[in-house]
Amino acid sequence: MMKLLPGLFSDAFDDMFYDRSNMKTDIRMKDGNYVLDMELPGYQKENIQMELKEGYLTIHASRNTTNEEKDAKGNLIRQERFSGSCSRSFYVGEGITQEDIKASFDNGELHVLIPKEAPKKVEEKRFIPID
Repeated sequence: MMKLLPGLFSDAFDDMFYDRSNMKTDIRMKDGNYVLDMELPGYQKENIQMELKEGYLTIHASRNTTNEEKDAKGNLIRQERFSGSCSRSFYVGEGITQEDIKASFDNGELHVLIPKEAPKKVEEKRFIPID
């Protein structure tokens, strides 16, 4: 029977350590801002939170898949759908505030716009004249 269904079980252990919940993200510059495009297929906007703390933007997403298709005996043959939560953090700088960050979610993709933090000026040395 295994020869008839080579693809069904062949990769069961090949990708055992592959994280199906990873949050694939593209980061690019556009008009002086950082743009994060994060794939979150199957997630709902209501189940995505973003937190800014000490210069780190953390994006947390969770979902619960309750639809399980079983065979006639009630056995689940293979489940590849993800239930649970995942998160990623990005350092955006301590000068960035919550109000600076804009986000939208459509078609399973989260779009985050973060202004590029202006570099802090290095204070020039000033000598004090001695009378």
